[in-house]
Amino acid sequence: MTKVLVPAGVLGLGFDPDALKRGLAEKPDIICIDGGSTDSGPFYLGTGTSKYSRAANKAEWKQLMQARADAAVPLVIGSAGTCGTDSTVDWMYDITVELAKELGQSLKIARIYSNQPEARVSEALTEGRVTALSPDPGISPEILSQCSNIVALAGAEQIGAAIATGADIVIAGRTTDTATVAALPLMNGDHAGGAWHGAKIAECGALCSTQPTSGVILVEFDKTGFTVTPMAEAARCTPHSVSAHMLYENSDPFQLFEPGGYLDVTEARYTALNDRQVRVEGGIWVPAEDYTVKLEGARMAGYQTTIMAMLRTEHYVKNAREWAASLEAFVRDLIATRMDLHQEDYDLEFRLIGVNSVFGDLETKMGEPVEVGVVGIITADSPETCSEIGKLINPFLLHHPLTKDEELPSFAFPYSPAQSDRGALYEFCLNHVMVLDDPMAAFRLELTEV
Repeated sequence: MTKVLVPAGVLGLGFDPDALKRGLAEKPDIICIDGGSTDSGPFYLGTGTSKYSRAANKAEWKQLMQARADAAVPLVIGSAGTCGTDSTVDWMYDITVELAKELGQSLKIARIYSNQPEARVSEALTEGRVTALSPDPGISPEILSQCSNIVALAGAEQIGAAIATGADIVIAGRTTDTATVAALPLMNGDHAGGAWHGAKIAECGALCSTQPTSGVILVEFDKTGFTVTPMAEAARCTPHSVSAHMLYENSDPFQLFEPGGYLDVTEARYTALNDRQVRVEGGIWVPAEDYTVKLEGARMAGYQTTIMAMLRTEHYVKNAREWAASLEAFVRDLIATRMDLHQEDYDLEFRLIGVNSVFGDLETKMGEPVEVGVVGIITADSPETCSEIGKLINPFLLHHPLTKDEELPSFAFPYSPAQSDRGALYEFCLNHVMVLDDPMAAFRLELTEV
């Protein structure tokens, strides 16, 4: 049996300290937590930086380093620093070294680096070892050369290799959400289907319980399946809350693909042991012929400026869509005549917060908001062009009339200056898998004593 304690869905999100203490009292064999994902878009991968604040990461990591010392078990984080690039692994390592000094801890720290050199991926592409996933964004040597960062997602094999060094702490680069949790149960010979299934359920901590913000859960793996228990006093796991997590961030609720194979939970059964614990059996691990790792890449896609105004006049609030369409047509003509820019030279979009800012033209619901926020999003090849378009739009975002025969309206800018130059814009440009002859062939493992 292997007991895995998961303090939260991600480091920086917070967890219940009392629940963590209850989890430690259960004598876990390992503490695992995720450090990030692609949820917040390509900027973090593009720049190799963390979404979460250093202060929040350090404060929570300090608690987990203390917990690790008390339990005398390994502490593992995957996708360190949101995007899991080499730079954010080093960022997390620096925090760990600082805390080791503050806490007076002597540690053996393993680091897994996931960044992929352009030459390695280009060679794999030439050899036919790179395959597109759906949707296929296309791939070429030119696209690879434009990537500021390319990472491969580590699996249980790479995490297991780091644990096998005897490291006290493992700081891993980009990793599948489940790999950190599944690694030790697989190493211990627990049921493979149960290991991957339980890891999927545990990846976001207490999100599989009735109190998702409490964070902490304990998963016990064995030879036939796993048992999941929330550690917050009032939290409960139910067959519904546990089984539903197979739908989370997964296109198929019955299959989950990982490096080296996939999990099939078609025959899985979820049984309530009591009003808090759920027992799960029946998941099957299906090995693949080839060992593949997913590739993620981001490249710069231009620069961006935003400008915002607020509509409160009832006439304009009710007709916000028509007004935005009229404004866009007007300013596009203005940009063409005054800046000599064609529409293909830039991108301009108005999003109406409170009307259609999420779905745009696909929005079908209609409401009666008191006010509507108007955000103009300008994208171009240079920051100067973006800023100039924003300044050109500014007076018309404040005073553009809905029709020609009515007096000029006055709207409100929520701050001054009304526009914000956001700098470089990044986009995801890889959605592929790469075949490896050896699971460690695309990863670098370093061991340091602190």
